[in-house]
Amino acid sequence: MAAPGIAPRIAVVGHVEHVTLGRVRAVPGPGDIAHLEAPRFLAGGGGGLAFWQLCRSRADLHLFSAFGDDDGGRAVLAAVRAARPGVTVHAAARAAPHPRVVVLIDDGGRRTIVVTGPPLQPAASDPLPWEALEGFDAVYFTGSDPGSLRRCRAAGRLVVTARRAPVIAAAAVAPDVLVGSVNDPRENAPLAAYQPAPGALVLTDGGRPIRIDTAGGTAWVPAPPPPAPIRGDYGAGDSFAAALTWFLALGEPLPAACARAAPHGAAVLRAEDPLQSQAQLDG
Repeated sequence: MAAPGIAPRIAVVGHVEHVTLGRVRAVPGPGDIAHLEAPRFLAGGGGGLAFWQLCRSRADLHLFSAFGDDDGGRAVLAAVRAARPGVTVHAAARAAPHPRVVVLIDDGGRRTIVVTGPPLQPAASDPLPWEALEGFDAVYFTGSDPGSLRRCRAAGRLVVTARRAPVIAAAAVAPDVLVGSVNDPRENAPLAAYQPAPGALVLTDGGRPIRIDTAGGTAWVPAPPPPAPIRGDYGAGDSFAAALTWFLALGEPLPAACARAAPHGAAVLRAEDPLQSQAQLDG
């Protein structure tokens, strides 16, 4: 936990993708042609969107990620380096094209994601300052390398996306908090599915209460109602996870941190582009 008046040191460890985002009237079916309206580039993905949300805080913020050696990789690296003054980017180089992602937002605000390859992730074998994490207040981990997850455990609080059960098992590391969504089959496994067991499993469920599972039982935290209309849901979960990491780094108990993070997930629903609607983190 950061001392009062001192900016928390927070790291995001994971992937940042080259995203082209735009609106379609409907997700295309077999043989259809869909016209992408108002396409725009952003450095997105699970790690990228969490990073952008934490840029809206006073955190001493560090990003550990990997970048390809093509125009896409250079564009993503330039974007995160220019995110805001004081951000530190620890970049692992990859002799490979940076994966491209297309995000389709339909008229109901639902996102469909098309990927061209697995995301590039940093590894413990990369010459990055992993040892510095021992002094960090919190880390949000979306990576895939067990060695890097072990290094992240040195931070005060470790928050991991619930998609990383195999990485947790391989690393033999118990996160403080796993965070996911009831509605995502990649994230909604029960607490008992994770070995070693995390301190808590937090599952969002849209505008319904947030579920917190621990060895001691289940608790529920109210969530704000979604806006009407929902313009786009891309990045809502990532923004919630980042905000949760922020409030945990400030020393909030988990239920209070969930309650304070929930509006940050809901805020993203107000726009197609999450970078236009992420809310400022206070505290």
